Amino acid sequence: MARIDRIQTDHYVIPLPRALEDSMHGTMTGFEVVTARVTDSDGATGVGYTFTCGVNGGAIADILGREMTPMVIGRDAAMIEAIWKDIWWAFHYGGRGGPTVLAQSALDMALWDLKAVKAGLPLYQLLGGFDAAVPCYAGGIDIDLTPQELVDQTHQNIAHGHRAIKMKVGRDLLREDVAKIAAMRDAFGPDMPLMVDANMKYTVDAAIRAARAFNDFDLVWFEEPIPPEDPAGHKRILTEGGIPIASGENLRSLWEFRTAIEGGVTFPEPDVTNCGGVTPFMKIARLAEAFHLPVTSHGAHDITVHLLAACPNRSYLEAHGFGLENYVETPLKIENGHAIARDTPGHGVAFDWDKLERLRA
Repeated sequence: MARIDRIQTDHYVIPLPRALEDSMHGTMTGFEVVTARVTDSDGATGVGYTFTCGVNGGAIADILGREMTPMVIGRDAAMIEAIWKDIWWAFHYGGRGGPTVLAQSALDMALWDLKAVKAGLPLYQLLGGFDAAVPCYAGGIDIDLTPQELVDQTHQNIAHGHRAIKMKVGRDLLREDVAKIAAMRDAFGPDMPLMVDANMKYTVDAAIRAARAFNDFDLVWFEEPIPPEDPAGHKRILTEGGIPIASGENLRSLWEFRTAIEGGVTFPEPDVTNCGGVTPFMKIARLAEAFHLPVTSHGAHDITVHLLAACPNRSYLEAHGFGLENYVETPLKIENGHAIARDTPGHGVAFDWDKLERLRA
């Protein structure tokens, strides 16, 4: 039995090549990344991480390094469910959700990586294994682009192997969103899978109006039209707007996803870096399967490709590195619209630690 010997927590600020903006989060110039390196008594190491849109990374790093680490040192590294449960309840009263669950996500991810490394298996095979080639889409933060700039960006994404695209909506004038969607359909035809993401911009009635305006364009889904805490609102948008709804990147537990699914979310969308880690992500995926729903994802595509590669009900993987792809040794491989899970033991994401060191917060 190998026990957790040490955990190294690090906090970095990853600059973006250019400032990005969506409908609600303002201008983003960089992303914060908090990493966890868990080493066991045999000397094996697993790596996990989480990220933010540029704020609160210090709180996450402090919780992970100062609060969680002493709780798990000396424990059996293979007992991931037990560790997850104990951490969840230890922090439940004073920190359920928020930076606490992001810290737990990084730790849980590292433990699963460690377990797969020691088993000599790719993570997706350890999790059950379904298909290493996962349908994916290019997810940009592109609300500020003109229709022509969006079309040009999409041509670049197609050249890189993508065959499906998600674009931002939520401009103050609905007709501007409609014009951009129309430009995409004119440029790429009716059959290219196309999704839109509002980042919680709308009221329920405004979202219904937008959905009706988008109906002629045969969208795969309408993502986060409203904040995720309103299941009744989602049900109205689905029923009255007529477009499937994706949501979940801002949900923080299995139980929140149950409420969302019962409320009308048709593409549950967990993020392994903020839903509690690999452990609850897979439970959310199975929960969706029980409702005959496809599961999609948000963020951390190098890790999440393994999780969706273990799910028979996977739909699309969001491929968006948020700048982190410049600090890993081997970027995600995309071929003809599919992301390919690595066949090396663990999740296979190897950070360039020397390069990251220059970005330490």
